[in-house]
Amino acid sequence: MATASADADQPTSTETCKAIWLVGHGGYDKLQVKNTPVTSPGDGEVRVAVQACGLNFAELMMRQGLYRRSPTLPYIPGFECSGTVESLGDNVTGLEVGQRVVCVPGHGSWSEKIVLKFDHVFPIPDSMSFEEAAAIPVNYITAYMMLFDVAHLSPGKKILVHMAAGGVGTAVTQLARTVENVTIFGTASSSKHETIRQAGVDHPIDYRSVDYEQAVRSISPDGVDIVLDPLGGKDVKKGVNLLRPLGITVLFGFANVVTESKNYFNLAKQIAGFDLGGLFGVPQAKEAATKLLQLYEEGAIKPRIDSVYSFAQVAAAQKRMHDRLNVGKIILVPHKEEEKQDTPTAEESRQGGEMSENMETKKEETKETENEEEAEPNK
Repeated sequence: MATASADADQPTSTETCKAIWLVGHGGYDKLQVKNTPVTSPGDGEVRVAVQACGLNFAELMMRQGLYRRSPTLPYIPGFECSGTVESLGDNVTGLEVGQRVVCVPGHGSWSEKIVLKFDHVFPIPDSMSFEEAAAIPVNYITAYMMLFDVAHLSPGKKILVHMAAGGVGTAVTQLARTVENVTIFGTASSSKHETIRQAGVDHPIDYRSVDYEQAVRSISPDGVDIVLDPLGGKDVKKGVNLLRPLGITVLFGFANVVTESKNYFNLAKQIAGFDLGGLFGVPQAKEAATKLLQLYEEGAIKPRIDSVYSFAQVAAAQKRMHDRLNVGKIILVPHKEEEKQDTPTAEESRQGGEMSENMETKKEETKETENEEEAEPNK
């Protein structure tokens, strides 16, 4: 536990808590629930009893060894969580013991208890559930800053968002709907189209059966103003091709690196991206968090919870995200009735680590293919 950085040299007591540790790179078996010493909050710190944690695609990449801002192994993953304030260190202002809060430590959230800086802790409305609170920080702060700080969304703009049924896609849709006359194109499998349409996507596109570039142009021949791309790879080039004059592509993820057979990091370097790893260290992120909690109270946004898994079911939760089955946010909770889930088999667990085992080979392949033209569209 315990601290956001999972440091072992902090003063500890005999008290322990359950936490999910990443002990190596590879399959799902590299995520292990362990008893972990509980630390006390120091100067300017808060200890929180965690009730819910968010699961993000970046944490899949961490398990596979693909995320460049990962701490040194072993460590406790988790960008975000919610819970109740348990104790306060010296010089903490604006928080009270027993207060319901959402936390953005950067790392270390997947623990029953966490110690972090008090200015990374925000009180939540009484009407907000712990699961909803844990779904806010990464997805909604990312969406908010991409739309308004990076892409400068304004009335009348057209947006293409990939993985529109996921956590960030849902957040983008809801936030874009707060601006007048915005047209939203969203890619998702056909089974999710009605859901994303109800959420506010004007034009759902089944990326598995049609070329989304052609689908967008059939409705908007001159393309779109903003492309929000969590995929990377071939889709970077396609996104640029879809831009109207003065349009912008915002690259904020590399899902294709996890699911494709090639590494396209070098291609992605052609475009300035949104760096999730450094998100919580900037003042704009804190301002965005405050604004988002206000928008929730006003009824303008509401996180969609796809499913809730216990810490012991973290492998099944990651597999659901890896297979792109979720509609909305996947949540991890420390305590939950152990109902049967589709837990990965031993063979699936090994397959989950195949990408990280071959990363060095992939990097060499990238150098050879970096300047090649991509003949087939990635739908």
